[in-house]
Order: sequence, then structure tokens, then C-alpha cells
Amino acid sequence: MIPPWLGIGLVTLAVPFTCNRFISSRDFRWFKNLRRPDWLTFEWAIPIIWTVVFICGAWSAYNVWQADPGSISTWLMMGFYLVVEIAISLYTVVMCKSRSLKIGTIIGGTGFFLGAILAVMVQSRSNLAFWLLVPYLLWSPVGTFVTWQMMQLNPLDV
Repeated sequence: MIPPWLGIGLVTLAVPFTCNRFISSRDFRWFKNLRRPDWLTFEWAIPIIWTVVFICGAWSAYNVWQADPGSISTWLMMGFYLVVEIAISLYTVVMCKSRSLKIGTIIGGTGFFLGAILAVMVQSRSNLAFWLLVPYLLWSPVGTFVTWQMMQLNPLDV
């Protein structure tokens, strides 16, 4: 049997890697050619930010698992972690495939609300699990706002 930390870690890696396999070089070029807000000077840091967010999310899930390993309610929470991660991972794929910043903004906002619901759910299980979701809850609105701003700068790509 695989240890919980490894299973959670593998799922955390598998979801975004699987989703990103559907992005073609043409999709990526579309996204790279979009105009960005002048104040977006930290775009180079976005992959680092997302790496931290995913690590914190996995660590949060592990803490919830450790609080009540194997119970039905814990499995349901693990399922909700998966739903949030899928929403996060679909943002880029669906936005690039549809070539729609509006869809990206909607998915980003939805992901934030799902993450907020998850944070409220896990707080009763583990304070640490809750606090480990805070980086996502802080970053998600920023990323969604950037996408919304890009929508204003690229009206043909709404």
C-alpha cells in the first residue's frame, strides 16, 4: 500500500501534468501573444507561485488525511480537494483551447469559490490544513484579476 503522502503527491502532480498535455504549441502561442497589463511585472514568478500553491494544497490534504485517516468524510474531502485541483488545472487548458479570456476569468473565479468552500470545510479538521490553503486563496483572485484585465486589453479574445 502506498503511503498517504505519496498518493496525495502523485495525484497533485498527475492532474496538472495530464491537463497540460492537451495544450498545443498553437494554443500556447495564442496565450503568449496576448497583451498584458503594464503593471504585470512579476509574470516570471507565476510558475513559482503556482508550485508553492500546489505544494501547500497537497500538504493541506495530507494534514486532513492524518486527522482522520480513511474515514468516509475524509475521503469526501479528498474528493473535494481533487475537484478544486481539477478546476485550477482546467483554467489554462479550457481558456487556451477556447481562446476565450472570459472563460478563463469564469473558471478562475469558480476555482476561488471552490477553494474558499474547501478551506471552511477543513478548518474544523486541521488549522494547519486551513492555513496551507491561504496561499491559493490569496493568489487565485490576483490571477483571475490579471485574466480579467487581459480581457480588457484583448477585446477580440474575449
